[in-house]
Amino acid sequence: MQNKESFIPDDWFKNAKKDLERVKLRLEEEDLEEAAVHLQQALEKYLKGYLLSKGWHLKKIHDLAALLAEAIKYNPELEKFMEFCQEVSAYYFEDRYPFFAEGPSGEEIKVALLKAEELVREIMQFQK
Repeated sequence: MQNKESFIPDDWFKNAKKDLERVKLRLEEEDLEEAAVHLQQALEKYLKGYLLSKGWHLKKIHDLAALLAEAIKYNPELEKFMEFCQEVSAYYFEDRYPFFAEGPSGEEIKVALLKAEELVREIMQFQK
């Protein structure tokens, strides 16, 4: 049996919420790399869920800025999160590829988590 991705926004939101909880757990454990990746994953899933709720066709993309650019077409107020999404997108690539730069600190992830929660509130408010 082949797994297929869901096109149901609530499925994406449910998984995204789990990723946000994992961020908090990984922060408590001081596993910063995993916390950063789960933060990126949570936002990717929230943005995809939002876009699916607008009739968007699911694409295999991990770049939060690109996803946010699509979301801005439906809600221009989300533009204020562009720089933030660019920063958090880097978390995904830093974990996947060997770079010489250090990943974000625990404090940076905590601040990013607060900003992510603000973005999530806006997405959920306007997702229908």
